[in-house]
Amino acid sequence: MSGTVDRWTTALRDARRAGTLWPWWLAVLASACGYAVATVFHPGYLSADSNTQLGQALGDEPVNDWHPPVMALAWRAVIAVTGDFAAMAALQTALLWGSLWVLARLVWKHTGSRGLSLAPLAVGFAPHLMNFTGVVWKDVHLAYALLAVLAVALTVRDLPPERTRTRWALLALGLLLLGYAALVRKNGLPATLPFLALLTLAARPAPGRRHWLAAAGAFLAVVLAGGAAVDAATSPLPTRVYAVIPVDDLVHVLTPEQVRTAAERAGASPGLRDGLVTAATDCARRGITSDAYLQCFPHRRPFDVTYLDRNADVLVRMWTQQMPRHWKGYAEYRVRVFSKLLFRSNQVFWNGTRVNAGVEVNPVARREPLNDTLRAALGNYVTGAHRDVPMLFQGWFWLAVSLVLVLRRKWAGPFGSELRLLGASSLLYILAYLPTAPESNYRYVYWPALAGTVALTLVAVGHAARRRAAPGAPAGTTSARPAVPQAGGSPETVPAAAPLG
Repeated sequence: MSGTVDRWTTALRDARRAGTLWPWWLAVLASACGYAVATVFHPGYLSADSNTQLGQALGDEPVNDWHPPVMALAWRAVIAVTGDFAAMAALQTALLWGSLWVLARLVWKHTGSRGLSLAPLAVGFAPHLMNFTGVVWKDVHLAYALLAVLAVALTVRDLPPERTRTRWALLALGLLLLGYAALVRKNGLPATLPFLALLTLAARPAPGRRHWLAAAGAFLAVVLAGGAAVDAATSPLPTRVYAVIPVDDLVHVLTPEQVRTAAERAGASPGLRDGLVTAATDCARRGITSDAYLQCFPHRRPFDVTYLDRNADVLVRMWTQQMPRHWKGYAEYRVRVFSKLLFRSNQVFWNGTRVNAGVEVNPVARREPLNDTLRAALGNYVTGAHRDVPMLFQGWFWLAVSLVLVLRRKWAGPFGSELRLLGASSLLYILAYLPTAPESNYRYVYWPALAGTVALTLVAVGHAARRRAAPGAPAGTTSARPAVPQAGGSPETVPAAAPLG
C-alpha cells in the first residue's frame, strides 16, 4: 500500500513540477464559478418568450416557429433526462464556463502563464455578459453555441497529427453546435459563416477549393437535416414571423391613407387593411417607432400566432410595391431604428420576473421561486456597471470592436487569425439587423458583446505574453512554469513561452 502511495505522490509531484496539473485546477475553478453563477440564476430567469418555450417543451401548448422549435425540442430533451426544467439554465451556464475553461487551458498552453490563463475565466463575470447567463433566451443559446465552436476549433488546431479520431470527433461536435446556432436564431446564419471558416482552417491549415466546398456542403447538410428532424419531432405551426418586418416598414414609412391605398392595391382583406391603418395611426399617436405588429396592431385574445402566416404573402406584396417608391423614407426609417439599437439599447438586465406581456406563468416554474436576495445583488452589480460604464451595454461599441478586429491585418499572440474571424462574425451579426431590427434591445447585441469581450481578452493576453517573452524583459516577468509539452516532447525541452504568432 505504501508503495502505491509513494508512486502516486511521486507522479503528482512530477506533474506539479512540469505544470501539467494546472489545467485541472483551472477546471476546478471554472466549475466552482459556473456553479456559483448557476446558483444565482436558479431555476432560470424566464420572460414571456422563454415561458412560452417552456410550455412547448412540457407539451402544454403546441410548438410553433415564432420561437425556435429546436430550442423547445432541446429543452424537452433536457427535461426528459433530468426531470427538471431548471436544468436548461444550468446547462447553458455550464456551456459558457466549459468553453471559457477550454480557452483558459489554451492560453496557459501557449504562454505558460498561470496568471494570464485566468483572464478567460474572468470573462464569465463581466457584468454585460453575466446579466443574461441564466436567462433562457435564444440569443443566449446562439452566443454560447458559437463560443463553444471557437473553443472546439482552437482545440482541434492544437491537436498533434496522430490524434485523427479525436480531431474528427471534435470537428463533428463543432459542426453540430454551429448547426444549432443557425437553427436557434433565424438571423444568426451570417454570424455562423466565419465560424465555418474557423472549423475548416482548424482541420486544414491550407484548405483547397475542394475542402471549402466539402465544409460548406457538410454545414448545409447539418442545417437542412437538423431542421427537417426538428420539424418531424415537433410538427411546428407555421407563423412566417418574418412578416413583422414589412409591417414595421409599411406603417412607419407610409401615412395611414397611403397604407389604406397600398393594402387595397395589394388585395389585402378588409380586416388586414383596417388593422394596418389602425397600427399606423396608433404608432404615430403614441410615438412608437418600431415593433408595430406587437405594439400597435389590434389583436384578439388569445394572441393568434398564425395570423401572419395567413397574410404574409399580401404583406410582402405590399412591401415590394411600396418601398421602391418610398426608398428615401424607407432608408431613413431603417437608419433610425438601427441607430437606436446601437446607441440606446434597453433591457440590459432581465430580473427574472416571469409575468410580462400578459403571459400566465407556467405552473411548473411557479413551484420553484427565485432567490430574491441573489437576484437583487446581481441587479445591483449589472445596473451599477451600466451606470458607470454604459458603453459595454451599447451596440456601437461592439460594432467598433468588431471593425477593428477585422480591419487590422495581424494581431499579436497565438490566436491572431481566429480574432479576425471572431470579429467578422460579430460584424455580420450586427449588420444583419440594419434591415430587420424590430426594436432596440441589448439582447440583440449579446453575441457581439461576448465575442468582442473574448477577443479583447485574447488580444491583451497576446500582448502581455509577448512582453513577457521579450529578450529585454525585466527579471521576474517570465513564467515560472513551462508551457505544456507538445506531443513527443519533454517538459525540460519546452521553452517557457511558445512562439507567438
